[in-house]
Amino acid sequence: MDKIRFATAWLAGCSGCHMSFLDLDEWLINLAQKVEVVYSPVGCDLKTYPENVDVCLVEGGVANQDNLELAHQIRARTKILISFGDCAVTANVPGMRNMLGGSDPVLKRAYLELADSGAQLPHAPGIVPELLDQVLPLHQVIPVDIYMPGCPPDADRIKATLEPLLRGEMPQMAGRDMIKFG
Repeated sequence: MDKIRFATAWLAGCSGCHMSFLDLDEWLINLAQKVEVVYSPVGCDLKTYPENVDVCLVEGGVANQDNLELAHQIRARTKILISFGDCAVTANVPGMRNMLGGSDPVLKRAYLELADSGAQLPHAPGIVPELLDQVLPLHQVIPVDIYMPGCPPDADRIKATLEPLLRGEMPQMAGRDMIKFG
């Protein structure tokens, strides 16, 4: 049987979902026997999202131009896309900056008003990605196939989501154990 081409991606979030993924502990050995990890911030140093990905877990909201571009690449190149954690599902904590009313007030607050010294706005095109006016949940940017809430989703929920996919089935995302936020 061919291995599933598996990826994870990290947009605007804290990496807690990826840390929870690592909490799968010894089940990761079983997973490694059934998947080929083709892209991930955990254990890979790949710079380009590949073609023909079967399953991708996407952590974080869409907060800047780099996130937006990567989200579109992931959707175009992935069969089953999973919105992984509350930041991807709702924009959660990164989305709190939306209350300031756009990217300019966010940058001014962070880099001018709260600066200890040397206050200046960051401007390095090609190095510092431009902020979007709002942090968006993943589904407001691209179609999502499966929503896995949690901050972060615990290892049991991650495993219960992935196991059916490894068998070629869709997971049942129902009940408190699978869809509880927070």
